[in-house]
Amino acid sequence: MLTRLSIGNFKSWKRIKEMRLGQITGLFGTNSSGKTSILQLLLMLKQTIESSDRAQVLEFGDEKSLTNLGSFRDVVYGHEKPGMVDFSLDWKLAKPLFVSDPKSKTRTLFSGDQLAFRCSLGEDGGDRLTVSHLVYDLGNSHFSLRRKGQSGAKYELTAQGVTNQGEEFRFVRAPGRVWDWPAPVKFYGFPDQVYAYFQNAGFLSKLQLEFEHLFGRLYYLGPLREFPQRHYAWKGSEPADMGRRGERVVDAMLASKQRGRHISPGYKKRKETLEERVAHWLKVLGLIHDFRVEPIAEGNNIYQVRVQRTPSSAYVLITDVGFGVSQILPVLVLCYYVPPGSIILLEQPEIHLHPSVQSGLADVFIDAMKNRNVQIVVESHSEHLLRRLQRRIAEQEIMPEQTALYFCEVTETGSRLQGLDVDLFGTIRNWPKDFFGDEFSEMAAITKAAMERKKEQQA
Repeated sequence: MLTRLSIGNFKSWKRIKEMRLGQITGLFGTNSSGKTSILQLLLMLKQTIESSDRAQVLEFGDEKSLTNLGSFRDVVYGHEKPGMVDFSLDWKLAKPLFVSDPKSKTRTLFSGDQLAFRCSLGEDGGDRLTVSHLVYDLGNSHFSLRRKGQSGAKYELTAQGVTNQGEEFRFVRAPGRVWDWPAPVKFYGFPDQVYAYFQNAGFLSKLQLEFEHLFGRLYYLGPLREFPQRHYAWKGSEPADMGRRGERVVDAMLASKQRGRHISPGYKKRKETLEERVAHWLKVLGLIHDFRVEPIAEGNNIYQVRVQRTPSSAYVLITDVGFGVSQILPVLVLCYYVPPGSIILLEQPEIHLHPSVQSGLADVFIDAMKNRNVQIVVESHSEHLLRRLQRRIAEQEIMPEQTALYFCEVTETGSRLQGLDVDLFGTIRNWPKDFFGDEFSEMAAITKAAMERKKEQQA
């Protein structure tokens, strides 16, 4: 689970000093206020980690990627040249990490259930992107790879901190000549030479692996969904995710069903299939009465998604009902398809949904958080979604500290992040001005216009 994020000089953000993330994190605000940029940073890191090019510092993407950011110059705040970008991440591990002493496997040097990563990178005076430094923090110990001087490709490895036994830790050099380190692997990896040069640096690979595991558990669904289809062909594969447009949603449901997977909807409740859980929420949200995915004929690999709008109505294809079902379907499936402990990034999940369904999304997120330990980061314009979260806090369905809600706005110096102070009663104590528009002014204008029209009619 991500717990903290800091950003410097990335797109419209001059600086986010420290952003706390909850199990449900909401980013609200006006258009072009920087909300999406926060998600884009995480997506850029994910697609870089998953890239096969070990020498590429950052993967900015293309039209087929999770995000397409152009070039480094496009993401640097103010498009400065030479520009520098820095960021840091803190996250809670799925299980505690133990680092053994290579000289004595029964002796633990470091341990902890929290990790942090910091990185600063930029252009080296030309157009070449290089890492200035990267740092991993485990407990009170810090392991860093820093570039020597302002430019060049020579680095040095350092350690600061003490072991669990209270002893100062130092890297022990293996016999042989002294040499400098090459550049890091991508933006986060220690070069392979480190492990041969030092006798006790092998544990650094564990830190890298945990970082990769973090982003391996990160999933994304964009704001534009795939149009529903009359027929879906399934080849029997199991998709890793829904696709950024939700295009693999039917594949995911069929794969989950074929492999006999079940979901626990709560303590001492009957386990359900993914299809049953999705049907449950579609009914609770008032969109349809029933839902099923079935082949057009027995033994055929062509499938149809059929819905029943009322208990007495006939089943019809998903293409023959409103956009609401097909828009929310990938959101629901993603929340219950990903492995427990995953992180889900959602961009405007409320698009094309009725206000009551937008409110219900909050209940879906709370259920996925409670019963599947899923962390959700949602970028939204929906006041209805926020109001339902406030209500559930007041009703003690979720605690304020389990959420992290933010308002993003544009200032003369770039984007600004304001944390919303939510109390135990669900009240936002620092409600921003014009948060969802100026409702009071609109009501006053309506009243004024009505009075003027009445005067005209009476004249």
